Amino acid sequence: MRALLCEIHGTPEDLVIRDIAAPEAAAGQVLIRVKAAGVNFPDSLIIRDAYQIKPPLPFVPGSEAAGIIEAVGSGVEDFRPGDRVIAMTTWGGFAELVAVDAAKVSRIPDDMPFDVAAGFVMVYGTGIHALEQRGALQPGETLLVLGAAGGVGLAAVEIGRAMGAKVIAAASTAEKLALARAHGADELIDYSQPDFRERIKAATGGRGPDVIFDPVGGDLAEPAFRSIAPYGRYLVIGFAAGGIPSIPLNLPLVKTASIVGVFWGFFRTGKPQADAANMDRLYRWYRDGALKPEISRHFRFDEAAAAIRWVMDRKALGKVVVTMDA
Repeated sequence: MRALLCEIHGTPEDLVIRDIAAPEAAAGQVLIRVKAAGVNFPDSLIIRDAYQIKPPLPFVPGSEAAGIIEAVGSGVEDFRPGDRVIAMTTWGGFAELVAVDAAKVSRIPDDMPFDVAAGFVMVYGTGIHALEQRGALQPGETLLVLGAAGGVGLAAVEIGRAMGAKVIAAASTAEKLALARAHGADELIDYSQPDFRERIKAATGGRGPDVIFDPVGGDLAEPAFRSIAPYGRYLVIGFAAGGIPSIPLNLPLVKTASIVGVFWGFFRTGKPQADAANMDRLYRWYRDGALKPEISRHFRFDEAAAAIRWVMDRKALGKVVVTMDA
C-alpha cells in the first residue's frame, strides 16, 4: 500500500511516499480503508519529534482518518466490515490502510461525507470537552476564542454558540474574522491591532470573558488572562504560535480565576462513556445544522506533505483534509 512515511525527524519536506506492507487487524483492532485524513497541528509536531507522543522511526503520520472497515480482529464485536467510521489514529492516518484499536474508532452519521468526518472529531471533540467538562461554560456567559478561524478555534465558536454563550472571536486578519462571524461569532477582535486588552474590555462591557479558549499561546496569553472576568476559566488548548507562555502565578490569585489544562486524548481514553456522550451531542448538533464544519482546502494524497506544511505555517482557515481517492 502507499503511505506517507517519516523516515527521519524533520520538516514536511523530509517526508516521502513509499509502498510499504499493508497492516493487518490484530486482536481488538479494525482495519480501515482510508478515504480522507484530517490534517492537524500535532501532525507537524510529531514529525519533528516535538510532540508528547513519540513513535519509533520510520512511521506514518496522520492523527485522524475516515473510511470503511475492511476487516476486524478477534474480540471486536461492535464493528463489522463495511461500517463507515472515523478513527483517532495518533499516527498512521496518511496511508491507504490503517489498523486501529477499536476503542479509538466510532461510526459516523450516514449523511456525513468522509472529508467532513476526517476533519470533525478531533477539533469538535476537543472543543466540547474543553467547554463542557473543563470550562463548565454556562448559557449567557461570555466566551473569548483565540485563533478563532483555525480548525479547533472555529469549532469552539460554533460549540460555544450552541451552548448558549456570547462568543467573541479573536483572530489576526479581516478574512479570518469574517469566517468566524459566518460561523456564529457575536463580536470580533483583530489581535494584530494594538490595544488588545482594551478591545476585550469594550467587547465585554468592561467585565471580561468568563471563559477563554486558547489554542494559540505565545504573546497573547498573558494579556488575555489579565482581561478575564472574576471566577473565569482560561482553557489551555495548545501553542500554535510556537511559544509556551509563562503567566505569573499571582494573576490567578488577584483575578480570582483558573488556568485549566485541556488534553482531550486523556479524557477520551480515560472516560470513554462521557466522550461518547459528547460525540452524540455533536452529531446531533451537526444534523440540526448548528455545526457547519469548514474545510478550506483539500489536498490529494500525493500532496499530503504540503498539507502538513500548510497547517504548520498557520495558513489554514477551518480544516484541511487529505483525500485518498483520485
